[in-house]
Amino acid sequence: MSLPSSDLVPPLQAADYQQKIKQVFAEVGKVVVGQHYMVGRLLIGLCTGGHILLEGVPGLAKTLTISTLSKVLHLHFQRVQFTPDLLPSDLVGTMIYNQNQSVFEVKKGPIFANLVLADEVNRSPAKVQSALLEAMQEKQVTIGETTYPLDLPFLVLATQNPVEQEGTYPLPEAQVDRFMMKVHVDYLKKADELEVMRRMANMSYVGEVNPILTKEDIFGIRSMINQVQISETLEKYIIELVFATRKPAEYDLPEFAQYVQFGVSPRASIALHRAAKAVAFFDERDYVLPEDIKDVAGDVLNHRILLNYEAEADGIRTQDLIDAILRKVPIS
Repeated sequence: MSLPSSDLVPPLQAADYQQKIKQVFAEVGKVVVGQHYMVGRLLIGLCTGGHILLEGVPGLAKTLTISTLSKVLHLHFQRVQFTPDLLPSDLVGTMIYNQNQSVFEVKKGPIFANLVLADEVNRSPAKVQSALLEAMQEKQVTIGETTYPLDLPFLVLATQNPVEQEGTYPLPEAQVDRFMMKVHVDYLKKADELEVMRRMANMSYVGEVNPILTKEDIFGIRSMINQVQISETLEKYIIELVFATRKPAEYDLPEFAQYVQFGVSPRASIALHRAAKAVAFFDERDYVLPEDIKDVAGDVLNHRILLNYEAEADGIRTQDLIDAILRKVPIS
Protein backbone atom coordinates (compact mmCIF):
# COMPACT_ATOMS: atom_id res chain seq x y z
CA MET A 1 0.00 0.00 0.00
CA SER A 2 1.52 3.29 -1.08
CA LEU A 3 1.59 6.31 1.17
CA PRO A 4 -0.47 9.34 0.16
CA SER A 5 1.44 11.95 -1.78
CA SER A 6 2.64 15.06 0.04
CA ASP A 7 0.31 17.30 -2.00
CA LEU A 8 -2.70 15.39 -0.65
CA VAL A 9 -1.63 15.63 2.99
CA PRO A 10 -1.26 19.23 4.21
CA PRO A 11 2.01 19.79 6.10
CA LEU A 12 1.77 20.35 9.85
CA GLN A 13 2.09 23.93 11.02
CA ALA A 14 4.09 25.23 13.98
CA ALA A 15 0.96 25.29 16.16
CA ASP A 16 0.34 21.60 15.42
CA TYR A 17 3.83 20.63 16.53
CA GLN A 18 3.63 22.84 19.62
CA GLN A 19 0.38 21.12 20.57
CA LYS A 20 2.05 17.72 20.18
CA ILE A 21 4.90 18.82 22.45
CA LYS A 22 2.34 19.73 25.13
CA GLN A 23 0.80 16.27 24.70
CA VAL A 24 4.24 14.70 25.23
CA PHE A 25 4.59 16.52 28.56
CA ALA A 26 1.11 15.33 29.54
CA GLU A 27 1.78 11.71 28.60
CA VAL A 28 5.13 11.54 30.43
CA GLY A 29 3.41 13.18 33.42
CA LYS A 30 1.12 10.15 33.69
CA VAL A 31 4.11 8.13 34.88
CA VAL A 32 6.73 10.63 36.06
CA VAL A 33 5.72 13.14 38.73
CA GLY A 34 7.24 16.57 39.15
CA GLN A 35 10.13 16.32 36.69
CA HIS A 36 8.79 18.81 34.14
CA TYR A 37 12.17 20.57 33.95
CA MET A 38 14.06 17.36 33.15
CA VAL A 39 11.50 16.33 30.50
CA GLY A 40 11.80 19.77 28.90
CA ARG A 41 15.59 19.47 28.69
CA LEU A 42 15.33 16.01 27.17
CA LEU A 43 12.91 17.33 24.53
CA ILE A 44 15.26 20.22 23.72
CA GLY A 45 18.03 17.71 23.08
CA LEU A 46 15.74 15.50 21.01
CA CYS A 47 14.46 18.38 18.88
CA THR A 48 17.90 19.94 18.27
CA GLY A 49 20.01 16.81 17.86
CA GLY A 50 21.93 17.24 21.12
CA HIS A 51 22.95 14.54 23.60
CA ILE A 52 21.91 15.03 27.23
CA LEU A 53 23.73 14.05 30.44
CA LEU A 54 21.56 13.75 33.56
CA GLU A 55 23.26 13.90 36.94
CA GLY A 56 21.50 13.28 40.23
CA VAL A 57 21.35 11.07 43.29
CA PRO A 58 19.64 7.67 42.97
CA GLY A 59 15.88 7.40 42.95
CA LEU A 60 14.99 10.64 41.13
CA ALA A 61 13.39 8.84 38.14
CA LYS A 62 16.16 9.65 35.64
CA THR A 63 16.01 6.22 34.01
CA LEU A 64 12.21 6.04 34.31
CA THR A 65 11.80 9.44 32.62
CA ILE A 66 13.94 8.47 29.65
CA SER A 67 12.30 5.08 29.19
CA THR A 68 8.83 6.65 29.48
CA LEU A 69 9.75 9.33 26.95
CA SER A 70 10.88 6.61 24.54
CA LYS A 71 7.41 5.06 24.70
CA VAL A 72 5.84 8.39 23.73
CA LEU A 73 8.02 8.43 20.62
CA HIS A 74 7.86 6.10 17.63
CA LEU A 75 11.60 5.52 17.91
CA HIS A 76 13.83 2.49 18.43
CA PHE A 77 15.01 2.57 22.06
CA GLN A 78 17.84 0.65 23.74
CA ARG A 79 19.07 0.73 27.33
CA VAL A 80 22.68 -0.11 28.19
CA GLN A 81 23.71 -0.56 31.80
CA PHE A 82 27.33 0.59 31.99
CA THR A 83 29.51 -1.53 34.28
CA PRO A 84 33.27 -1.74 34.90
CA ASP A 85 33.49 -5.01 32.92
CA LEU A 86 31.57 -3.71 29.88
CA LEU A 87 33.46 -4.15 26.59
CA PRO A 88 33.26 -1.98 23.46
CA SER A 89 31.81 -4.96 21.58
CA ASP A 90 28.97 -5.13 24.12
CA LEU A 91 28.02 -1.63 23.00
CA VAL A 92 28.71 -1.41 19.27
CA GLY A 93 28.66 -5.08 18.26
CA THR A 94 31.25 -7.51 16.94
CA MET A 95 32.14 -9.99 14.20
CA ILE A 96 30.91 -13.53 14.76
CA TYR A 97 31.82 -16.64 12.75
CA ASN A 98 29.02 -18.39 10.88
CA GLN A 99 30.07 -22.05 10.78
CA ASN A 100 27.38 -23.04 8.28
CA GLN A 101 28.56 -20.53 5.65
CA SER A 102 32.19 -20.29 6.82
CA VAL A 103 32.09 -16.49 6.91
CA PHE A 104 32.28 -13.76 9.51
CA GLU A 105 29.06 -11.83 10.07
CA VAL A 106 28.39 -8.57 11.86
CA LYS A 107 26.27 -8.73 15.00
CA LYS A 108 25.22 -5.14 15.71
CA GLY A 109 25.08 -3.94 19.30
CA PRO A 110 22.51 -1.84 21.19
CA ILE A 111 24.09 1.41 19.98
CA PHE A 112 22.14 0.87 16.73
CA ALA A 113 19.00 2.63 17.93
CA ASN A 114 17.47 6.11 17.79
CA LEU A 115 17.44 6.64 21.54
CA VAL A 116 20.20 5.07 23.62
CA LEU A 117 20.02 5.24 27.40
CA ALA A 118 23.56 4.99 28.75
CA ASP A 119 22.73 4.27 32.37
CA GLU A 120 25.48 5.19 34.87
CA VAL A 121 27.76 6.07 31.97
CA ASN A 122 30.72 6.87 34.25
CA ARG A 123 31.01 3.25 35.42
CA SER A 124 32.81 2.01 32.28
CA PRO A 125 36.50 2.37 31.37
CA ALA A 126 38.11 4.41 28.59
CA LYS A 127 37.76 1.82 25.78
CA VAL A 128 33.97 1.81 26.08
CA GLN A 129 33.86 5.61 26.31
CA SER A 130 35.90 5.93 23.11
CA ALA A 131 33.46 3.65 21.27
CA LEU A 132 30.55 5.74 22.52
CA LEU A 133 32.39 8.93 21.56
CA GLU A 134 32.56 7.98 17.88
CA ALA A 135 28.82 7.27 17.81
CA MET A 136 27.96 10.55 19.56
CA GLN A 137 30.12 12.76 17.37
CA GLU A 138 30.22 11.06 13.98
CA LYS A 139 26.82 9.29 14.06
CA GLN A 140 28.61 6.16 12.92
CA VAL A 141 30.16 2.98 14.35
CA THR A 142 33.22 1.04 13.19
CA ILE A 143 33.15 -2.75 13.53
CA GLY A 144 36.24 -4.49 12.21
CA GLU A 145 37.23 -2.63 9.05
CA THR A 146 33.73 -1.44 8.15
CA THR A 147 31.99 1.75 9.23
CA TYR A 148 28.21 1.68 9.65
CA PRO A 149 26.08 4.86 9.75
CA LEU A 150 23.55 5.10 12.57
CA ASP A 151 19.86 5.65 11.95
CA LEU A 152 18.77 9.25 12.47
CA PRO A 153 17.66 10.78 14.73
CA PHE A 154 20.33 9.40 17.05
CA LEU A 155 20.49 10.60 20.63
CA VAL A 156 22.45 9.48 23.68
CA LEU A 157 20.70 10.16 26.98
CA ALA A 158 23.18 9.36 29.73
CA THR A 159 22.86 9.28 33.50
CA GLN A 160 25.53 9.42 36.16
CA ASN A 161 25.49 9.21 39.94
CA PRO A 162 27.51 11.93 41.69
CA VAL A 163 27.36 10.22 45.09
CA GLU A 164 29.30 7.00 44.57
CA GLN A 165 32.91 7.41 43.44
CA GLU A 166 34.11 3.85 44.00
CA GLY A 167 34.08 1.87 40.77
CA THR A 168 33.51 4.93 38.57
CA TYR A 169 35.67 6.56 35.91
CA PRO A 170 35.66 10.32 35.28
CA LEU A 171 34.37 11.00 31.77
CA PRO A 172 37.01 12.42 29.40
CA GLU A 173 36.66 16.18 28.86
CA ALA A 174 36.36 15.61 25.10
CA GLN A 175 33.37 13.35 25.65
CA VAL A 176 31.68 15.58 28.22
CA ASP A 177 31.93 18.42 25.70
CA ARG A 178 29.88 16.36 23.23
CA PHE A 179 26.87 16.53 25.53
CA MET A 180 24.73 19.50 24.59
CA MET A 181 23.55 19.93 28.18
CA LYS A 182 24.36 18.51 31.58
CA VAL A 183 21.20 18.65 33.66
CA HIS A 184 21.35 18.42 37.45
CA VAL A 185 18.26 16.58 38.68
CA ASP A 186 17.16 17.69 42.13
CA TYR A 187 14.85 16.25 44.77
CA LEU A 188 11.10 16.53 44.30
CA LYS A 189 8.88 18.97 46.15
CA LYS A 190 6.95 17.59 49.13
CA ALA A 191 3.61 17.45 47.28
CA ASP A 192 5.22 15.65 44.30
CA GLU A 193 6.98 13.11 46.50
CA LEU A 194 3.71 12.46 48.32
CA GLU A 195 2.07 11.70 44.97
CA VAL A 196 4.93 9.38 43.99
CA MET A 197 4.65 7.53 47.29
CA ARG A 198 0.91 7.06 46.88
CA ARG A 199 1.24 5.83 43.30
CA MET A 200 4.04 3.37 43.93
CA ALA A 201 2.50 2.11 47.17
CA ASN A 202 -0.30 0.75 44.99
CA MET A 203 1.35 -2.47 43.78
CA SER A 204 -1.21 -2.87 40.99
CA TYR A 205 -0.33 0.53 39.48
CA VAL A 206 0.71 0.39 35.83
CA GLY A 207 1.63 3.61 34.05
CA GLU A 208 0.32 3.53 30.49
CA VAL A 209 1.34 6.15 27.93
CA ASN A 210 0.32 6.72 24.32
CA PRO A 211 2.77 7.36 21.47
CA ILE A 212 2.60 10.97 20.28
CA LEU A 213 5.59 11.90 18.12
CA THR A 214 6.91 10.08 15.08
CA LYS A 215 10.31 10.33 13.45
CA GLU A 216 8.78 12.62 10.80
CA ASP A 217 7.39 14.87 13.54
CA ILE A 218 10.81 15.23 15.12
CA PHE A 219 12.39 16.30 11.84
CA GLY A 220 9.44 18.63 11.27
CA ILE A 221 9.96 20.24 14.68
CA ARG A 222 13.66 20.63 13.93
CA SER A 223 12.78 22.42 10.72
CA MET A 224 10.45 24.77 12.62
CA ILE A 225 13.09 25.49 15.28
CA ASN A 226 15.55 26.25 12.50
CA GLN A 227 13.19 29.01 11.30
CA VAL A 228 13.02 30.75 14.70
CA GLN A 229 14.59 34.18 14.40
CA ILE A 230 17.44 35.34 16.62
CA SER A 231 18.74 38.89 16.31
CA GLU A 232 22.36 39.73 15.61
CA THR A 233 22.47 41.47 19.00
CA LEU A 234 21.56 38.24 20.81
CA GLU A 235 23.99 36.24 18.69
CA LYS A 236 26.76 38.58 19.82
CA TYR A 237 25.47 38.27 23.39
CA ILE A 238 25.99 34.48 23.19
CA ILE A 239 29.57 35.04 22.02
CA GLU A 240 30.20 37.46 24.89
CA LEU A 241 28.91 34.90 27.41
CA VAL A 242 31.20 32.26 25.94
CA PHE A 243 34.27 34.51 25.98
CA ALA A 244 33.52 35.58 29.56
CA THR A 245 34.04 31.97 30.69
CA ARG A 246 37.50 32.00 29.11
CA LYS A 247 38.71 35.43 30.32
CA PRO A 248 36.61 36.54 33.31
CA ALA A 249 38.98 39.39 34.18
CA GLU A 250 38.15 41.15 30.90
CA TYR A 251 34.47 41.14 31.88
CA ASP A 252 34.90 42.79 35.29
CA LEU A 253 35.09 39.44 37.08
CA PRO A 254 38.67 39.40 38.38
CA GLU A 255 37.66 37.39 41.47
CA PHE A 256 37.03 34.35 39.20
CA ALA A 257 40.09 34.71 36.95
CA GLN A 258 42.37 32.72 39.27
CA TYR A 259 39.95 29.78 39.35
CA VAL A 260 39.33 29.16 35.62
CA GLN A 261 41.65 26.64 34.01
CA PHE A 262 39.74 26.36 30.75
CA GLY A 263 36.63 28.13 29.49
CA VAL A 264 33.97 26.60 27.27
CA SER A 265 34.61 25.37 23.73
CA PRO A 266 32.97 26.65 20.51
CA ARG A 267 30.43 23.83 20.89
CA ALA A 268 28.92 25.88 23.71
CA SER A 269 28.11 28.73 21.31
CA ILE A 270 26.35 26.34 18.95
CA ALA A 271 24.45 24.64 21.78
CA LEU A 272 23.32 27.96 23.29
CA HIS A 273 22.09 29.13 19.89
CA ARG A 274 20.12 25.95 19.21
CA ALA A 275 18.75 25.52 22.72
CA ALA A 276 17.55 29.15 22.95
CA LYS A 277 15.66 28.75 19.66
CA ALA A 278 14.08 25.53 20.94
CA VAL A 279 12.94 27.25 24.16
CA ALA A 280 11.38 30.05 22.08
CA PHE A 281 9.56 27.53 19.88
CA PHE A 282 8.28 25.58 22.90
CA ASP A 283 6.95 28.90 24.25
CA GLU A 284 5.10 29.39 20.94
CA ARG A 285 7.29 32.23 19.69
CA ASP A 286 9.14 32.58 16.40
CA TYR A 287 11.85 34.79 17.88
CA VAL A 288 14.40 34.45 20.68
CA LEU A 289 14.38 36.62 23.81
CA PRO A 290 17.39 37.21 26.11
CA GLU A 291 15.55 35.19 28.76
CA ASP A 292 15.67 32.13 26.49
CA ILE A 293 19.47 32.27 26.38
CA LYS A 294 19.73 32.80 30.14
CA ASP A 295 17.29 29.94 30.73
CA VAL A 296 19.58 27.35 29.12
CA ALA A 297 22.97 28.95 29.87
CA GLY A 298 23.52 27.03 33.10
CA ASP A 299 22.88 23.59 31.60
CA VAL A 300 24.88 24.33 28.44
CA LEU A 301 27.93 25.86 30.14
CA ASN A 302 28.28 24.12 33.51
CA HIS A 303 30.02 20.93 32.33
CA ARG A 304 32.29 22.70 29.86
CA ILE A 305 34.02 25.04 32.34
CA LEU A 306 37.07 23.47 33.94
CA LEU A 307 38.05 25.00 37.30
CA ASN A 308 41.39 24.40 39.01
CA TYR A 309 42.14 22.90 42.42
CA GLU A 310 42.08 26.37 44.05
CA ALA A 311 38.41 26.70 43.17
CA GLU A 312 37.63 23.37 44.81
CA ALA A 313 39.59 24.39 47.91
CA ASP A 314 37.71 27.70 48.14
CA GLY A 315 34.31 26.14 47.47
CA ILE A 316 33.81 27.86 44.09
CA ARG A 317 31.43 26.07 41.69
CA THR A 318 30.99 26.49 37.96
CA GLN A 319 27.42 27.65 38.58
CA ASP A 320 28.78 30.54 40.68
CA LEU A 321 30.83 31.72 37.70
CA ILE A 322 27.88 31.32 35.30
CA ASP A 323 25.57 33.32 37.59
CA ALA A 324 28.16 36.09 37.85
CA ILE A 325 28.63 36.17 34.07
CA LEU A 326 24.87 36.43 33.46
CA ARG A 327 24.73 39.37 35.88
CA LYS A 328 27.76 41.19 34.47
CA VAL A 329 27.71 40.69 30.69
CA PRO A 330 25.45 43.30 29.10
CA ILE A 331 23.32 42.95 25.98
CA SER A 332 24.81 45.69 23.83
